[in-house]
Amino acid sequence: MKPTAEERLQRILAMIPWIAAHDGPSVDATCERFGCNPTDLARDISLLYLCGLHPYTPDLLIEAGIVDGRVFVQYADYLSRPLRLTPSEGLALVASAGTLLASPGTDPDGPLSRGLAKLASSIGSPEAVDVHLGNVDAALVQQLRDSCAAETQVEIDYYAYGRDETTTRLIEPASVFATGGAWYVAAYCHRAESERSFRLDRILAARSLGSNRTGPSLQTGPQSLRPGSDGPRVVLDIRAEASWVLEQYPVERFETLVSGGTRITLRVGEWPWLDRLLLRLGPDVDVVDAPPDWPGRRAAAERILDRYRQE
Repeated sequence: MKPTAEERLQRILAMIPWIAAHDGPSVDATCERFGCNPTDLARDISLLYLCGLHPYTPDLLIEAGIVDGRVFVQYADYLSRPLRLTPSEGLALVASAGTLLASPGTDPDGPLSRGLAKLASSIGSPEAVDVHLGNVDAALVQQLRDSCAAETQVEIDYYAYGRDETTTRLIEPASVFATGGAWYVAAYCHRAESERSFRLDRILAARSLGSNRTGPSLQTGPQSLRPGSDGPRVVLDIRAEASWVLEQYPVERFETLVSGGTRITLRVGEWPWLDRLLLRLGPDVDVVDAPPDWPGRRAAAERILDRYRQE
């Protein structure tokens, strides 16, 4: 599946310090580390030499290229000069770059990690500057990462927000990633017999089994949330005020309407998820097409009102 623009940007940002620190790693090693193919890598590298500061003279541009099967990145001259940051700018940089360290392929002991540690020290005590994604125990993150590396199975007790139920599942973790302010694990789920992404703060318990994987291999490159390809498809007309939906959710296709709004087509994993989205959008959305088994917005609103009455 073709990566989204967000995934590609995340991969490029993670690549730059790693390539620069390894002084010309091979194309094969770089592709294996960051989960891409040589064609994608060449396209990513071709974007880097366009990055720089005005007036975009050679000393203000990043140099990057592939020569004799090796990848090179040389920082622009202006990066050799120390930056002057306000405390708020430094804290924002630590927070945003700290989440980048969760990207697949990033070296936890590389230059990015060391630079962030120095920056955190300059702001204050390194222990006082920490970035957390969701209410997740660090031990669980490490447990699942260890399972990814060892290619073993894990049994989890998982709360499914869309169905409001807790189930026990046998999964085979492929990668642990962060997106949208939360931690996830991409894994083959034996209960669903397909690939699934599980939010770590909804895993109530995890038991490492030590047994080897028996399911199919999964893509382990940069990750984002995508509904299953077998999920029901809905078509919505959203007004200009609701254009944030295009950035926040994976959309299969979209077209601009004469009215100024947008018609979007997207897959839905669970009907309660669609109900919440529609209720959140309110009058800024119209349902153009949905499968006949969808209960409708009125049923969702009545169900929510019933729960409020019970309380």
